[in-house]
Amino acid sequence: MDVNAESQSTTEVDVIVIGGGAAGLFCARTAGLRGRRVAVLEHNGRCGNKILISGGGRCNFTNLGATPANYVTHGSPHFLKSAFARFTPQDFLALVERHGIRWHEKKLGQLFCDLSSKQILQMLEDECRDADVELRVNCRVEAVENPVAEGPRWSLRTSRGRLTAESLVIATGGLSFPNLGSTPFGYELATRFGLEVIRPRPGLVPFTWSPQDRERFAALSGLSLDCLASTGPDAPTFRENLLFTHRGLSGPAILQISSHWHPGESVTLNLLPDIRALDLFAANKAGGREVKTALRTVLPERFVQAWCALHNPSRPIAQLPQKELDRLAAALNAWELRPAGDEGYPKAEVTIGGVATRELASQTLESRRIPGLFFIGEVVDVTGWLGGYNFQWAWASGHAAGQAV
Repeated sequence: MDVNAESQSTTEVDVIVIGGGAAGLFCARTAGLRGRRVAVLEHNGRCGNKILISGGGRCNFTNLGATPANYVTHGSPHFLKSAFARFTPQDFLALVERHGIRWHEKKLGQLFCDLSSKQILQMLEDECRDADVELRVNCRVEAVENPVAEGPRWSLRTSRGRLTAESLVIATGGLSFPNLGSTPFGYELATRFGLEVIRPRPGLVPFTWSPQDRERFAALSGLSLDCLASTGPDAPTFRENLLFTHRGLSGPAILQISSHWHPGESVTLNLLPDIRALDLFAANKAGGREVKTALRTVLPERFVQAWCALHNPSRPIAQLPQKELDRLAAALNAWELRPAGDEGYPKAEVTIGGVATRELASQTLESRRIPGLFFIGEVVDVTGWLGGYNFQWAWASGHAAGQAV
């Protein structure tokens, strides 16, 4: 077709989905299977860029233990219950198995492809094809009009022609991985139509050192430790590895607590999650042993050297007063660290914030203010823990909207 002719043409469908990521494709497939005429508009040259890089290229496509308690939202966690009850991790796993994709459980209910994340994207595209969904890539939305005076409720002008539809689904994701083409389109559209948007910020993101801590710890770059991490008594505690980097702290434990952290706050790290440091000191008190001698039995040598240079003079444990032992134990079992900041959207796995859940019907993800307008996936103020939870929200929210459009 001539490009100019295509740009002037109008396509009438039942449902327009803006965003060809996990949530958008799953919503389109679900609606298409109901006999709805669906068009997916993706501004990148292909769909599913974030799917392809997820899970180290093997796509952590769900988590068997996903519940509303595993998500961060500024609204009520009860908002998630309806979508999760109607599309579970087992439902998605059944689809994966129906497509012959081999998978494995890594840990803590995290499911990965044995081979490649490309298989999940191919599965979604195949499902969309079988449901007669039209996928338009390299398609930029230039204008959204509602209400339309006559005919279908929505009219969109795009770089690949005009489309009209009764239902419009926004599945444009968040702001993480800007190099993959993320944009604030969904937030801006919601604001334009008067919906509340919780200010977005990076989530599941590494921390950066203060200048003082960088000088102390940058030499430990590449070192990994098992730890318990939390941002406070009212926040979840995660037991995972932390990773020292040149710029700060990363690793699963840090990514998890970053979603519960706000600038200026401290984090608490227990570097000996199975041991009371005071008990360790008491067990090594005899024979003139020093703190570093005791720590070498449970922590890497490189960390012990750096920690002792910072905290402990070279003296036998037996010569240290109890007050000093308590201080040293606290620095191991409850290390309070105040990050300077985080690595921002380029290193963030997800975006926290987005369209406020109070603006949407929990059963359908439709706007309470604007009939026929739906928001799903990461553009909504629902952010999962690390480990397949965000994909499960994409599937569940996409399914809920796909059943309603």
